[in-house]
Amino acid sequence: MTTSIKSTGANGGGGAVSVESVADILESELHTLIGEWFVRVEREPELTRIPLNFEERTGHLARLMYDVNLRLRRDDHTKAVISEAAADHGRLRQKQGYPVEMLIEESRLLQVSIFTTLHKNVKNLEFDTLLPSVVTIADEVVSQLRQQMKHFRAADVAEKAKDK
Repeated sequence: MTTSIKSTGANGGGGAVSVESVADILESELHTLIGEWFVRVEREPELTRIPLNFEERTGHLARLMYDVNLRLRRDDHTKAVISEAAADHGRLRQKQGYPVEMLIEESRLLQVSIFTTLHKNVKNLEFDTLLPSVVTIADEVVSQLRQQMKHFRAADVAEKAKDK
């Protein structure tokens, strides 16, 4: 939800400033956020030792961010729900040969990218909802990581059982 407030500058001039929710900003900046996340990942030799193209590396992010925004918009402070996107991502990364440490690093970089995006848009943020939103984002991203790891391990066990 975007609202406008009147701002008065130091010299008495005023103008409308657009104030947006955290979810609105993350939604409108999604492609930039994904691009910046990709740049961060590409700087990490640990993550790039498994060669993936842009789509293979980032294809899951829009769905994960959709889940983050859905939770931010629910505004009921409930626990994270089951994320099919996270489950799919965990299984995919297992098939791609990732170790669990790389899942953790990707998740950490997602949080960094989200919070950097919010920082870049700080002038337009609704401050009264910022800290609760940050808590929700951190909780949701960690919940998604937990789900990724659960499905990663299940896929790993299934693959090892198939090989026996």
